[in-house]
Amino acid sequence: MYRQIKVKGDEKMEKFDVLRKCDMFRALDDKQLREVEKMCNPEEFGAGVIVCKQGCKEERLCVIEYGAVGIILEVGPLAQRQVQAVTDYEVFGWSAMLDPYICTATVKALEKTKVLAFDGQELSSLCVTKPEIGCRVSRGIARVVSMRLRQAYAQLLGVTSQV
Repeated sequence: MYRQIKVKGDEKMEKFDVLRKCDMFRALDDKQLREVEKMCNPEEFGAGVIVCKQGCKEERLCVIEYGAVGIILEVGPLAQRQVQAVTDYEVFGWSAMLDPYICTATVKALEKTKVLAFDGQELSSLCVTKPEIGCRVSRGIARVVSMRLRQAYAQLLGVTSQV
C-alpha cells in the first residue's frame, strides 16, 4: 500500500505523519488514525488551479501536506475576495462532509500544493461504521468550521470598524 509521500526537498513523510499534524485529527489515537489514513489519497494542484467552486457540489475534504490555497468568496458576478489562506497541515473542503455538500467558497491553489484527499461522505460514514472515530472526526470538523467562522468575524469587524 502507498504510504510514502515526497515533500519539499528529498525528505519523505508518511501520510500518517501528515494527518497527525492536522488539528482535525488530533483527538484520534494512533490506531484510529491508521484507520483514517487508509481512506485518503495524495493529490497535487499547480498554482492557480481552482480546486472547488463556490456553490458547486463538494466531494472531497483535503489536508494540505505542503503549499497554500486561498479561500475566496464570490460576492458578485465579477467580484471576488480572498478571505483566508490555508496552508501546511490545515483542512479545506469541509463542506464535503456536511449535507448539502455545497462549497461555501471557492478554493484556489496559491502555489504548488500537495494534499491528502478524502471522500467526504466516506469520512462522514465513520459515524455509523466506527462511531468512536466518526465522533472524533466530526468534532474535528466542527473545530475547523468554528475557527474559520471566528476568523471571518474578526476580519469583518476589522473592515466595519474602519468605516
